[in-house]
Amino acid sequence: MSHFSQIAPPLLPVPLGDAGDVASPGSSQPWSRVIGEAEVMRLLEQAIVRVGAFDCPVLVTGETGCGKEEVARAIHASGSRAGRPFVAVNCGAIVSSLAESQLFGHSRGSFTGADASTAGAFRAADRGILFLDEIGEMPLDLQPKLLRALQQREVTPVGATRPIPVDVQVIAATNRDLAVEVAAGRFREDLFYRLNVIHLTIPPLRARRDDIPRFVEHFSRHFAAIYALPVWQPDAATLARFVDFAWPGNVRQLAQTIQRVAIFADQVEAILDETFAAAPPSPAASAVPAEASSAASCDIPSAVHARSASERSAGAGAESLLPMLQLDELRRLAVRQALAAAEGHRGRAALLLGVSPNTMTKLVAEACPGEQAARGRPRKARGAKGARLG
Repeated sequence: MSHFSQIAPPLLPVPLGDAGDVASPGSSQPWSRVIGEAEVMRLLEQAIVRVGAFDCPVLVTGETGCGKEEVARAIHASGSRAGRPFVAVNCGAIVSSLAESQLFGHSRGSFTGADASTAGAFRAADRGILFLDEIGEMPLDLQPKLLRALQQREVTPVGATRPIPVDVQVIAATNRDLAVEVAAGRFREDLFYRLNVIHLTIPPLRARRDDIPRFVEHFSRHFAAIYALPVWQPDAATLARFVDFAWPGNVRQLAQTIQRVAIFADQVEAILDETFAAAPPSPAASAVPAEASSAASCDIPSAVHARSASERSAGAGAESLLPMLQLDELRRLAVRQALAAAEGHRGRAALLLGVSPNTMTKLVAEACPGEQAARGRPRKARGAKGARLG
């Protein structure tokens, strides 16, 4: 039996309504509504319903932590494939040497250690939906095989001689700009166009601040139910701090903050002080579009997001005060700002800092542990476009 199976919903229904809700008031959809009264979220909900009625590839983009998988689950629940398998694969976590087997399966004896045949993710999701998270991380040599599976609707397991038909709708997600990845040669252009039939963009939490109180209430009730504790109810001043904060980790970060508050109810102030000190609030951040602020995957101070490109390039003028005097912290801040200005591209960030690519790699490792920004030298972009909803 394949280790891929229909995956149960995660513990946190990140951008959706209360777990167990069939439909929120005012909604007749057979899935929990996306939390939010902002117009951009209403448009996204309408797009989800529309896409669920059609069997076509979907590309979901947005910053880390904004709930891309939950949008994919909403499409699954609202469409004709509801009740069929929903299989999620994190392309950034698959082992390169076993990637083909994980997606397409393998025959017994096809390689050392293949003691039994496996179905792979595509066949596990047959007649349902295959969610490919972090599609921008997929190994380049595997991309042509994925393209063929999408075009021919068939897969050939490793070691097999004949293809096997599959009926799968693919939803891919990424926090990267795939058009930039295509221009840099890290992602196949034909695969990009194949996936980008419908493009749904999830706005960052800071772009819909009026919805933050609803998230706070939702997760407070959620964790109170899980841990059998009283529901945490912040006072007006504390709630205002939540609303004013930029939330670089988006809904996931907010949920984790509420979870910590629930567990350490006697240390609420310390927890909140630590959270809100991690990155300063940005009054202008709500005007920043999701595409402009999703490039670098490490937590970049919101003040960087709020600055326009013209401000970043206007080096002349009055010298501004430094945010701190510690050299190590100044260096880390410079690295994060360079990544933000270069939209996550390490090569361009290195040029901005005046350092070599090798030095940039060391600086990024120090400033943003676990950061997965784009690599390589900048190349002239070939404008890649796709249909966009939301």
